[in-house]
Amino acid sequence: MLLCICREGEKAGRETSQDWGDFMKAVVYRGPNQVSVEEVEDPKIEHPADAIIRLTSSGICGSDLHMYEGRTVEKPGKVLGHEPLGVIEEVGDAVTSFKKGDRVVVTFNIACGHCLNCIRGFTSACLTVNPESAGGAFGYAKMGPYRGAQAEFLRVPFADLNCTKLPGSPGDKWEDDFIMLSDVFPTGFFATQLAMVMPGFPVAVFGAGPVGLLSAYSAILQGAAQVFVVDYIPERLKLAKSIGAIPVDFTLSDPVAMIEALRSQHSRVDTVLPGEEKLQGIMSSIENLAKSIGANLELARSDPVTMIQMLRAGNPAIVQSLIPGEEKMKGVMSGIDAVGYQARDRQDPSRENPTQVISDLVRLINPTGHLGVIGVYVTDDPGAYNERAKKGEYILPFGQLWEKGISVGTGQTPVKKLQPMLRDMIIAGVAKPSFIVSHKISIEEAPDAYREFAKRSEGFTKVTIQFEK
Repeated sequence: MLLCICREGEKAGRETSQDWGDFMKAVVYRGPNQVSVEEVEDPKIEHPADAIIRLTSSGICGSDLHMYEGRTVEKPGKVLGHEPLGVIEEVGDAVTSFKKGDRVVVTFNIACGHCLNCIRGFTSACLTVNPESAGGAFGYAKMGPYRGAQAEFLRVPFADLNCTKLPGSPGDKWEDDFIMLSDVFPTGFFATQLAMVMPGFPVAVFGAGPVGLLSAYSAILQGAAQVFVVDYIPERLKLAKSIGAIPVDFTLSDPVAMIEALRSQHSRVDTVLPGEEKLQGIMSSIENLAKSIGANLELARSDPVTMIQMLRAGNPAIVQSLIPGEEKMKGVMSGIDAVGYQARDRQDPSRENPTQVISDLVRLINPTGHLGVIGVYVTDDPGAYNERAKKGEYILPFGQLWEKGISVGTGQTPVKKLQPMLRDMIIAGVAKPSFIVSHKISIEEAPDAYREFAKRSEGFTKVTIQFEK
């Protein structure tokens, strides 16, 4: 379902830079589970390398919910948002690549472009823009003093680096796709790089939020043989199925066992969705196979090992393609954690289990495979379940990870490195990441959207704020 609610009387932009000093509408954090739309002072050019952009779209990200739900140490008063798309309104004297009227998408990272990490391509870990740590961002806790992008105007530092030029005009056929370039599409693609996704090999993505879905989409674009998406929200699993991924509802059974079983069937289109009979069909086929070979077997969902073994034993295409020993590679080569520290417990999805996803992926990934952790893990989590977790400290199955020789990649996305390539894929019609957009709203509706998004209400996958019709 796509809900499009456009507001009347949109601000059309200032005629000249002499009008700065007015006020604009912005989404402001006011404490746990509280945001408000307020009038705040317009941004100004503070440095010759700055630009001011007039927003045409801005996304609400799952990472914004970490602050909204009080799971960060951010103080009230922060303008939220880090997914800006708009038009240049004014540039500082040092900006050489852009002029008033240019359409641009802005990286959610803020970077200088000249420090040691930036010149190595790690703009996500810029050393000069944030006094607290490496890396800066718009409107996010501990990522520097920068206002967010859920506002009518935004100051962009180091604009020559942090803006990427776009074709077209506001509200055109690319508007919803281009806004994805600010964060979630590059982040989904970066997840596949962390997990070393390669053509022809199977991939599992845990989490079917915007980043998880775009991770799966990116893996499919790169030719992965099978892409499994694990979640429990029906609407998101259906979106995964719509792009050619294999959705797995973890409330039906152990997702690791289900993925391995589905792989053993050597089919790219098999699915396990809520309300479907696929899982029951798998169970029945195993029981029938057991009877046909004279095995005394009463199969239950709690016995995934027997289920996998029987499925593989009964599939000649798999058996005939393996040399002795290769049956150990029944999992996937690349696994992506697109959930982070707010992972749900498989046995009881109403409660959190922050290590659930990583533990499952370590079991699922084949020896010598790759784990990409793109889901957020923080060092300050006031809402965590114990004192160690509040500091981002968890017990992980490191022994199994080491024994399997699994490589692990983590970290924030260096968006600038990926933006031009993904932009050109959108322009060429090869990629259309806007399939995840479920709601387009006015800025006045942001508090309601935050509340519904935080509840994972039916149909809420990706929300964008639209400033122009």
